[in-house]
Amino acid sequence: MDWFRAAYDATFLVGDQQIYWREVIGNLFGLASALGGLRRKVWAWPVGIVGNVVLFTVFMGSWFGETGRADMLGQAARQIMFIAVSIYGWYRWRQTQRIGGVGTVAVHPRWASWRARVGLVTGMFAGTLLLTPLFRALGSYEPVWADAWIFMGSVLATYGMAKGWVEFWLIWVAVDLVGVPLLFSAGYWATALMYVVYGVFTLIGFFAWWRISRRETAGQDGVTAAAA
Repeated sequence: MDWFRAAYDATFLVGDQQIYWREVIGNLFGLASALGGLRRKVWAWPVGIVGNVVLFTVFMGSWFGETGRADMLGQAARQIMFIAVSIYGWYRWRQTQRIGGVGTVAVHPRWASWRARVGLVTGMFAGTLLLTPLFRALGSYEPVWADAWIFMGSVLATYGMAKGWVEFWLIWVAVDLVGVPLLFSAGYWATALMYVVYGVFTLIGFFAWWRISRRETAGQDGVTAAAA
């Protein structure tokens, strides 16, 4: 299995920074999944799961014999969470597509209700407060609240994507704003740079889903008026 270990430990240099290929590959799968989500494709979910598995080995490097960088418990835990929620999202989108028939999009973007929005905001802050001492006790990288914020935002954004809420893109923006400086400070340069790309991409996704939601709502209103 020497070939596997060699591939697992493969790195390249960016300036004086040693970057693992695993970190780049895992994030590229994540970016591909985000692109699939923007296009409302079911394949976005399994592609994302592959990236989650790869990135788990990155953020819990000490488990796999890696030295030199701190483990990021929140980042690692969110990969496990991603897999669980992605299975749910995969099921929901496939179900929507089956009902609509061949060629049907897998999700119809819509705005969350005000009750759901309050739940998202409350969950974001309450979850961060509750998880911060837990992650600190487990030895996560400081500032631990940032790791907890990223974890909670990732949970809520992935759930919102599965539900088809337009707002889920804005949650990702909130995650990226905290994630970029945290990951740079911890030495995860490839992931931090990818978060910058995600930040731009999530804004594009937000406006794209907003337009789709408005267009589909207008179409439904037109059908209703014609039927009346």
